[in-house]
Amino acid sequence: MSQTHFKFSLSVIVVPLLLLFSIWLVFWYQVRVDSGIRYYGIHPQEIKGLLGVFTSPFLHGDIQHIYNNSIPLFVLSLALFYFYKPIAWKVLGFGVLLSGSLTWLIADQGNHIGASGLIYVLVSFIFFKGIFAKHFRLIALSLVVVFLYGSLIWYVFPIKQGMSWEGHLSGLISGFIFALIFKKHIPKRETYRWEAEDFTEEDDPFMRQFDEDGNFIDFKDLPENKAPIENDLEEKRINYIYKQNDD
Repeated sequence: MSQTHFKFSLSVIVVPLLLLFSIWLVFWYQVRVDSGIRYYGIHPQEIKGLLGVFTSPFLHGDIQHIYNNSIPLFVLSLALFYFYKPIAWKVLGFGVLLSGSLTWLIADQGNHIGASGLIYVLVSFIFFKGIFAKHFRLIALSLVVVFLYGSLIWYVFPIKQGMSWEGHLSGLISGFIFALIFKKHIPKRETYRWEAEDFTEEDDPFMRQFDEDGNFIDFKDLPENKAPIENDLEEKRINYIYKQNDD
């Protein structure tokens, strides 16, 4: 297994915390200093709206909006940097770029802001990556993601007024694309001796304890093994002669 996977380091926690701190810092500035920055989101099919591809994940409409995005963003980015550390920055950076660009292309109108697009990138990537990798730990992670955030799938459809379903759908598509692109970036599965091509049961000490029918062999009952033991005991036998003391 690659030493860069499943290895805890300080960055596994520090990076998600810094990411969370940055969006809350921008929100504080928005509330306390300049509320107008919220309009620097993605404006579809407008040249000025392209700036929002980079700024929209840090902008939120209200306290409920940023709160709903904070916990899943922290949990998913934590999982990303622990299980996929070698490609974590690429997924984050290109995830923001691709999901924002798709939103700019497919959305009709409005000002699209919030980190939910990036959250959908992470959910989609972690889920599909675990399925493609066929690694038991990553598959387990995919199932956990489905259990925690599986209901998010409904919000890629226009079922709620005022919610950027286009951003969610763009994030879902982007995560799937990255799972395909980074398909080879997976930890190596642990291999066992019996999986080697040159493995033979006759040379394996464990397998020699069973007969051809799969029954355990009790070596103590075998004559060929019992005789040498008796001979060894006879050779090492000590005879004691007791003499009566006449005194």
